[in-house]
Amino acid sequence: MRHTLSVLVENSPGALSRIAGLFSGRGFNIESLCVAPTLDPTMSHLTLSTSGDDQIIEQIIKQLNRLVDVYKVVDVSEGEFVEREMALIKVKAEDDTRAEVLRMSDIFRCKIVDVSPKTYTLEVTGPESKIKAVVELLKPLGIKEMAKTGTIAMLREKKTI
Repeated sequence: MRHTLSVLVENSPGALSRIAGLFSGRGFNIESLCVAPTLDPTMSHLTLSTSGDDQIIEQIIKQLNRLVDVYKVVDVSEGEFVEREMALIKVKAEDDTRAEVLRMSDIFRCKIVDVSPKTYTLEVTGPESKIKAVVELLKPLGIKEMAKTGTIAMLREKKTI
């Protein structure tokens, strides 16, 4: 089962290397990784996706908490959370396919961020399933290049009346 972990870590050289080393040393795979500084420049927020049963995820969380650079680890998959990815997709846009590419971008609320005589570059933001759906529909039109971010996630606030 896929899990998304939110890790608050010290923003220092080698912190990410130690986290990656923990995963590779124990034979765990990082499927997606995204790191950026928080509002406090001494801290970074790391979001990573990995797979495993509950016992493996529990072991990963315990091992992460042992690292000196790590302040907090939360498995956001255990509650309600918001998850997003972003992809830049360069698609062939010749005379006969331009209208179809524009139609697809409207349907999926993509932004066209670059236009050339023969290509459109689309920005797609949303859950992984949306990115996959856009890619599958654009493949027949001719995807020339694609770059994708890792998953970012946050727990939802509890709703009260």
